[in-house]
Amino acid sequence: MSGLSGEMALEGRTALVTGAAQGLGRAFSEILLQNGAKVSLLDVNEAAGRSLKVALDTQFGADRALFLRCDVQSEEQVKAAIQKTTETFGHIDIFCNNAGIIEETEWEKTVSVNLVGVIRGTYLALEHMNQQTGGRGGVVVNVASIAGLGPLLSLPVYTATKHGVVGFTRAMAEASKVSGYGIRFNTICPSFVSTDILGAFDHAERMGHFSHLIQASKEMMERHGMLEVSEVAKNFLQLVMDDTKNGEALMVFPKQSSYFPFAQLGKKSDK
Repeated sequence: MSGLSGEMALEGRTALVTGAAQGLGRAFSEILLQNGAKVSLLDVNEAAGRSLKVALDTQFGADRALFLRCDVQSEEQVKAAIQKTTETFGHIDIFCNNAGIIEETEWEKTVSVNLVGVIRGTYLALEHMNQQTGGRGGVVVNVASIAGLGPLLSLPVYTATKHGVVGFTRAMAEASKVSGYGIRFNTICPSFVSTDILGAFDHAERMGHFSHLIQASKEMMERHGMLEVSEVAKNFLQLVMDDTKNGEALMVFPKQSSYFPFAQLGKKSDK
């Protein structure tokens, strides 16, 4: 999978992105296309997805992007999307589990989309990409949040799902390395991003038990500042292309990014 200088060349590669019709998913898809990849766009929002497909066809050509309506809560739909992607493009090299929601009131749905959906997508990607079973290898990037590294007080369920994404991704990275799967697993953890998902903070009915803490979250947003999707996409591309990155959690804040300094379990500290 490596190009020059330890980087994956994206020409001739195929990516699959969930939640691709808008926000971060759209930005990830666009930057992959700009760098030569073909992209399968998965989203439950069919109207937005088809509109994006038309725009991308105009910019990149009709054979570079594929839109498939897909709910990440459905094993059958994700399997069908992977099959259609491979029929169309021949293979998948990059798999991005990006689909996510903020719905504290519907907390079981939040867990289903944000965490179970990521696990489902990752396992199905592994079936296709695993070098031990005839796959080409590649990279899986799971989208978490700074809420996956520290608590967001008004969104405890969202926080739990994103912690789960970070832990799951790190465990998959170690398992892949030891097992020789030929797949890297990384997670990106942006702070507050200017996307529609933040509209939840303007609707108390979506915040569940802790709607009274919405103002505290808004003040946190003001302190951190707001990320543009293009800034997150540039960091996402780094996780995709840098072959040395495996098991990383890349934190992204306005005008700066850094890798989270995880403690190494099972290793003795220097004294």
